[in-house]
Amino acid sequence: MTNTAIIIGAGAAGLATAGLLARKGYRVTVLEKNQDFGGRAGSLVEAGFRWDTGPSWYLMPDAFERYFSQMGTSVDEELTIVPLSNPAYRVFPERYSPIDVPAGKQNVVELFESIEPGAGLELEKYLASAEFAYNTAFDNFLYTTFSKFSVFLQRKILSNFSLLATLLLTPLENYVNRRFKDIRLRQILSYPAVFLSSRPDKVPALYHLMSHTDLTLGVGYPMGGFHAVIQSLHRLAVKEGVEFRFSSQVTNITVENGQATGVVVDGEYIHADVVVSCADLHHTETQLLPEEFRTYPADWFSRRDPGIGTVLVMLGIRGLLPELAHHNLFFSDDWIKDFDAISDKGDWSRSIYVCKPSATDPEVAPTGCENLFLLIPVAADSSFDKVKEVSDSALELLALRAGIDDLQARIVARNEIGPADFAADYNAWSGGSIGPGHSLKQSAFFRGRNKSKKVERLYYAGATTVPGVGIPLCLISAENVLERLDDDDL
Repeated sequence: MTNTAIIIGAGAAGLATAGLLARKGYRVTVLEKNQDFGGRAGSLVEAGFRWDTGPSWYLMPDAFERYFSQMGTSVDEELTIVPLSNPAYRVFPERYSPIDVPAGKQNVVELFESIEPGAGLELEKYLASAEFAYNTAFDNFLYTTFSKFSVFLQRKILSNFSLLATLLLTPLENYVNRRFKDIRLRQILSYPAVFLSSRPDKVPALYHLMSHTDLTLGVGYPMGGFHAVIQSLHRLAVKEGVEFRFSSQVTNITVENGQATGVVVDGEYIHADVVVSCADLHHTETQLLPEEFRTYPADWFSRRDPGIGTVLVMLGIRGLLPELAHHNLFFSDDWIKDFDAISDKGDWSRSIYVCKPSATDPEVAPTGCENLFLLIPVAADSSFDKVKEVSDSALELLALRAGIDDLQARIVARNEIGPADFAADYNAWSGGSIGPGHSLKQSAFFRGRNKSKKVERLYYAGATTVPGVGIPLCLISAENVLERLDDDDL
């Protein structure tokens, strides 16, 4: 008899898990509360513009390649990836001229040296360390469930234990600041903490591996945006026979004799031999399971960080904007105060990210127009009610710092998403937009399990569980579910 599996959620992790399980021989049904697939990696179309409403940096290409190979295909067959090289991204430091960060490690080394004498050599050492950290994470920590202590007994881990311990116990901010003096260089190397749903003084220095992904491996863009990536995941799942049911809100995971037996959707019971929740972990544990079956009860979450919230602004602009590159980072001078603002429930970060995908992809905007996407960090607070106010202020900042005096007058389409939308649309814990922050106690084996301790045959995948946030890690989390299943079936 064919085993059946139910996947809760059709975001990136749900799509990826469904495809792998179906390929393994399961009869898979994906249940999605919304009307379409994609989850936080969604898409919005209006007036000839198409915006990604979530991830926009194509990094960790080896994670994508590995997933597609598991599905019997390749990145080249499924996607068209364009390297961003001229520049990879643009930085707008406060009080300084914009900096174009080039593609290629040697070019970046020369850039750092031109800004701070001696920084070029220091960056070479920094990137060598980042490469080691990245390869160690990729080979030893990401594709694992941490269910076996032997993970920590691997030769590479034991022989580098002291270094790895230092990287785990040192904040990224301190690690960077000891090596570089110029605030612009410090910010380039520290800001990736935001994409880890945290801040530089909270993220372990192990995550300086992020600099290997953007400065050494390089930044790419999938033509069609991340919507094209999500479409490919859906297409492959359908090809394997996965059934999708949209507008299907799961209200309960059923448990009999300590084992998951299915789910309830709008009063309908659906049986399954395996349940994989790719919904937000907080929602899964506190809303879909009775208290006695919760591995992570409410008080566990009360001691943890939901990560950052964001206000997202999608703009259609009449005319071209040569002042902006594809990726743009605007940094404020008062770095500490800026990140403190994220913790203030009424404030917003003056360090923002602006994406102009129309610089690379002509299909995302009408001819002669530009597509803009702004990400403004705020507190993860589902009661945040200043989305319009924050958006207006961020647009003023963008216009001033980039020298686009008539920006407001050229807006022909505008949409906004805030923490309350993430809570309502994706059941996001506290309205967080990315996932739990990657602080030390929320990284690797501290982040949580991908299997319930209380309910057999109940598994978790996605940005809110191991290994963490971002599309590449969601793909990895899907593969890790299969590893758990294989272990359980032995």
